[in-house]
Amino acid sequence: MPRKNPFESVLGDAPAPSSKPVPEFAARGASKSITSTLDDLADKADKLLEGETIVEIDPALIDPSFIRDRLDHDTEEFEALKSAIEQEGQSSPILVRPHPSNDKRYMVVFGARRRRAAEELGIKVRAVVKDLTDRDHAVAQGQENAARANLSFIEKALMASELAKQNYDQDNATVLSALAIDKATLSKMLAVAGIDERVLNQLGSARATGRDRWYELKGLLDRPANTKKALETVKTDAFLKLEGDRRFDHLLTLLKKSNLPRKGAVAKAQAWIPQDRRVEVQSSKRGKNYTIAVKAKDHSGIEFGEFVSKRLEELYEQFKAETKP
Repeated sequence: MPRKNPFESVLGDAPAPSSKPVPEFAARGASKSITSTLDDLADKADKLLEGETIVEIDPALIDPSFIRDRLDHDTEEFEALKSAIEQEGQSSPILVRPHPSNDKRYMVVFGARRRRAAEELGIKVRAVVKDLTDRDHAVAQGQENAARANLSFIEKALMASELAKQNYDQDNATVLSALAIDKATLSKMLAVAGIDERVLNQLGSARATGRDRWYELKGLLDRPANTKKALETVKTDAFLKLEGDRRFDHLLTLLKKSNLPRKGAVAKAQAWIPQDRRVEVQSSKRGKNYTIAVKAKDHSGIEFGEFVSKRLEELYEQFKAETKP
């Protein structure tokens, strides 16, 4: 049974005129699936605009989407877009909806950069107006971005997080459909999006940084001491002078170095072995931590460890008595 088209409610009863049928999602094989899905998403975004009346709107009347999908703006890329629109006109309309709380304004669904370019050029922006629900808005914006926009991994992760917070459905089907991802990827995206917002805002979009390095950074920031160090670092003048992915590289390298044991911080492990040599007890200290490990070739190690564990209260009271000032 073919999967229901997630744009059905957006497109309405009458399909947009086209000689090309709307493709379904099902495609098997990893690479084939990815390519097919992106093609499907692009086609679905096109269907939203095909056959619709294009109007010209003052960009000042259009508010941003309620879903944030960019951390910063690529100045060079945006200037190229603005120059193209100035010289050749706006070839592709944007999609907007009547503003949900102000009947005199609109809200952009996708095409925010084209709207901004028109505003800076002092011209009206060509747009298609559709009356969409918040859910349809989210799906349309997500699929347009997944198919065409050069969003970085962290921008997609933050968008996934914002969509998940809307609670459209218990199993996050809307988020998965909007971004064309599976549950495992969504889980990792939500984890990365949980990085302290003050750190994320300073790191920016980090377009050349892939998901594996973001996972690595998230793992390091799970330690409160590293989060504190990161918050201090992103405020420094040296950090703020860095551009693009160099900020991410700098912070990741710094935290990885600080995570390494300091010279002399780890004492050489000491071992205690009784005369019968049935067990071996190794001990080591690192900073404020002291570790004891019991080893043996048979169950003697476990038995001795349990024997000691049961007497920890007694040993601790003896320790207090002997070390009392």
